[in-house]
Amino acid sequence: MELTPQTNEGVKVEPKNRRSFLLALFGLSGAGVSALLAVPLVRFVTYPLRRRAAANTWSEVGPVQDFVAITAPVAKTIMLERRDAWQTTSSQTAVYVLPSRAGQFRILSPICPHLGCSVRWVDDQNKFICPCHAGLFTADGERIAGPPPRSMDSLEAKVEDGVLKVRYQYFRQLVSSKETMA
Repeated sequence: MELTPQTNEGVKVEPKNRRSFLLALFGLSGAGVSALLAVPLVRFVTYPLRRRAAANTWSEVGPVQDFVAITAPVAKTIMLERRDAWQTTSSQTAVYVLPSRAGQFRILSPICPHLGCSVRWVDDQNKFICPCHAGLFTADGERIAGPPPRSMDSLEAKVEDGVLKVRYQYFRQLVSSKETMA
């Protein structure tokens, strides 16, 4: 007895053979592996689009009781941590803590808004002085004289668990309004 392929309305139908099954299996396996490899690649390529704006972290300035009774600006060194993708860098910078008004602490950036020089507090003159171009500021950081286009830049401060914290930011120089740099 001889087997003949079945026909459907005159069209000859060939039986599935092992070769076509293996080709389909390898094709599906290849597509699966490609999809698995594509997911991390797509995530890597689109990371800048999906990344949230990096929130500046809060840096500790010191215990609140250290600043309650101050009568003049006090320079404090803080640690800054910056995370750039997978790399974290730490650096130190200074800030000026001003005497509190109505329980609110004020913190100033020590960077001159003119050309970025370091502003220093001079106790006997009761003012901030930028030594580079003779910029003068009041004890509150208000511009008095010199080439700086605006007053000293204030930084956001908060008290958390008895510790004074600051959100340190860098600002553009040579502009009359306070603009943060990205």
